[in-house]
Amino acid sequence: MLRLPEAHRDLFKKPFGTLYRDIRELLPQLEGRAVYTVGDVVTHNLLDAGIVPDIAIIDGYTMRLPCTHSPLLQERRVTAKNAPGTITDELVDAIDEMVRDPPGVIFVDGEEDLAVIPLVLAAPYGAAILYGQPGEGAVLRLVDASAKREAASMLRVFVRE
Repeated sequence: MLRLPEAHRDLFKKPFGTLYRDIRELLPQLEGRAVYTVGDVVTHNLLDAGIVPDIAIIDGYTMRLPCTHSPLLQERRVTAKNAPGTITDELVDAIDEMVRDPPGVIFVDGEEDLAVIPLVLAAPYGAAILYGQPGEGAVLRLVDASAKREAASMLRVFVRE
């Protein structure tokens, strides 16, 4: 398991991609791409816009409060444990499995906030990853070599336990 030290938490507050206030603004960039979401609200909003993500990573909460509109996708569902402030091997394995054989939902028992990092590393080039930026909107990160380098760099501040 990897744990994010308290001293480095601020590094993960700025968007890891382009922030959009309204999810409808980013929809044209999703055409022809594999689409992955991290978070209940962004997944719900994408479904409301008529797009079903290939992979959704959700935990049933938003901003640590129960999410009353968690998406109920009809795809294969895998559960992974992941405590707040960590990236567990179980979560990484679930992401790797789902990326190899989409579509599906990864339901996180714990917190999914940091799942975007291993998801970028596992996702194919050209995929679109969306996650929520609390109180601000949705972040879109297109997977390319730069995204993979940045995600790998982010992992280096974690401590293996």
